[in-house]
Amino acid sequence: MRKILMIFGTRPEAIKMAPLYWEFKKYQEDFDVKVCVTAQHRQMLDQVLNFFNIKPDYDLNLMRNNQSLFNITSDSIVELEKVYDDFNPHIVLVQGDTTTSFTSALSAYYKKIKVAHIEAGLRSGNKYSPFPEEINRVLVGHIADYHFAPTEKAKQNLYNEGIRENVWVVGNTVIDALFLGLRILEENEELRSKIELYFNGIFEFQREKIILVTGHRRESFGEGFENICNALKEIAESYPELKIIYPVHLNPNVREPVNRILNGIKNIFLLEPLEYPYLIWLMSKSFLILTDSGGIQEEAPSLGKPVLVMREVTERVEGIEAGTASLVGIKKENIVKAVQSLIENTSEYHKMARAINPYGDGLSSKRIVEIIRSI
Repeated sequence: MRKILMIFGTRPEAIKMAPLYWEFKKYQEDFDVKVCVTAQHRQMLDQVLNFFNIKPDYDLNLMRNNQSLFNITSDSIVELEKVYDDFNPHIVLVQGDTTTSFTSALSAYYKKIKVAHIEAGLRSGNKYSPFPEEINRVLVGHIADYHFAPTEKAKQNLYNEGIRENVWVVGNTVIDALFLGLRILEENEELRSKIELYFNGIFEFQREKIILVTGHRRESFGEGFENICNALKEIAESYPELKIIYPVHLNPNVREPVNRILNGIKNIFLLEPLEYPYLIWLMSKSFLILTDSGGIQEEAPSLGKPVLVMREVTERVEGIEAGTASLVGIKKENIVKAVQSLIENTSEYHKMARAINPYGDGLSSKRIVEIIRSI
């Protein structure tokens, strides 16, 4: 029996690891699977764990007020040594590009434990955008022993860096998570009714056009978020029939400009961060999504929702090339123009909404587990 340790610390990692965890659980005769959370994020992480019914075996509970990259990096490396000594895993699974992913891979390397990287090979080509994620994923890529790339382009990125062994293209587990989450909502009438009741006080989801906005990237702090907020303000004033729903990230660098510029505008609704089931339900009801989130760039096309990416560069270029997403940057006029085009040009909207999602078919977790079983 092989000992598998899955490590994650943030909500996006938890979402993308959840379907993989349950796929491993189908083969309990082959794998002893344990979960370690660093709790790099705390409340948002716990919401996902509860929704997907995952109980961590190790909880490092590292989140601090005003934590820095220095804190989370040093603290997690020290604490992970204790976890490795206790469980002695054969393989450590890390996901994506967070500081938790990097420190988990590095500390596993120190212990000479094999590392499998889920969502390997994404690259923007700019080490400061996204920051610090771009360098995290590059470093994890050169530490990892097994590389599960979501797309052929991601695989080619690894090849270009000399990483050519044990690389598989499997799609992205975020699509598996989306389908799993929607299935849970379909089967859980009580939760679905609770969600519908919550949003019922904001909009009539059967009839009204909803623009969903999410934004949290460090590289946009300051002038970038000022631009984004001013763009949303102009869109709201130009199209009063629209409802703009913005669950605002907890980071004060986001909340300050958002509340200062957008609070009080009649058709903009600033919400607290949404739990994952609320978010995917809202995505499914939205007309259009504006985001700087990597996961949403991948999820929304599976729901037929056009995505405008409010970043200067994206490592998820496959969506741009496939036409499911458009990179609009963080300049006010570009964001406004892109939204206007999709509202007023029906053919342009349908072209994006009907484009084929390049990120997967919902079977990525199954492929990953089959490969690890064969190793």
